Order: sequence, then structure tokens, then C-alpha cells
Amino acid sequence: MEIRYTPVGYQMKDDRAGKADVLQGTLVLLVLRTLEALGPLHGYGIARRIEQISEELLQLNQGTLYPALLRMEQEGWITSKWGPSDNNRKAKFYSISSSGRKQLARETKDWERMRATIDRFLGSIPDALGDELP
Repeated sequence: MEIRYTPVGYQMKDDRAGKADVLQGTLVLLVLRTLEALGPLHGYGIARRIEQISEELLQLNQGTLYPALLRMEQEGWITSKWGPSDNNRKAKFYSISSSGRKQLARETKDWERMRATIDRFLGSIPDALGDELP
């Protein structure tokens, strides 16, 4: 079975790659987890927090975030309402819904299962000298 990687609008700060390929659905996981942890945030706040947590390794493309937020709202995983931002401008604030918490649990479980699978591969592939990789 081939595992397909899909870019979801992250830019990795790495000389070797202009765009990072991540598993499809990772953006949903990161957004839902951010909203669960911090409560209501506007789009820029969500993007900035993901950048901070990744220690600036991930740069979220705004053109990817907002369509994803719309899709997540249509799925019922988040809700939104308009309110004033920190600089007193009108902004749309997003919150995780109860359905979103269930989706977050599913996304987390799926990610942990995939991570465990990749860890098994990385731990079992010998290097060129016949030694196990660390």
C-alpha cells in the first residue's frame, strides 16, 4: 500500500525543502488541538500559535488555513463568531465544537498509529554497514 503525502500549506524552514510534505489531515489535527488548548482564536492567532509551538519550523500558509477553517466549520468541528481583535479590528474567532473534540480524538489516534508505524520502519532498517539505525 502506497502512503501518499500531500502538502497542506506548510513551509519548512530548511535549506533542503521549500515546502514540507505532511500527511493529509495534519492541519486539521493542529488547528483542533490549538483551539482545544487555547480557546477561541482568529485565523492569524491560530497560525501564529502553530508557528510558535513548532519553534518557527512550520510557517502556515494563510491561503491554506482559511479554506481549511471553512471546511472544518462546514463539517461542524468548529464554530465561528465575529468579534474585535487585539487591535480592535473586526475578526472571525473560531472555537472547537463537541463534534470537533470527537474529531480531534480520532485524528490524534490516527496520527499516533501512523507515527508508530513509521517508528517501526525507522527502527528496523539497517544502515549500509549492517548496523541498526538508532
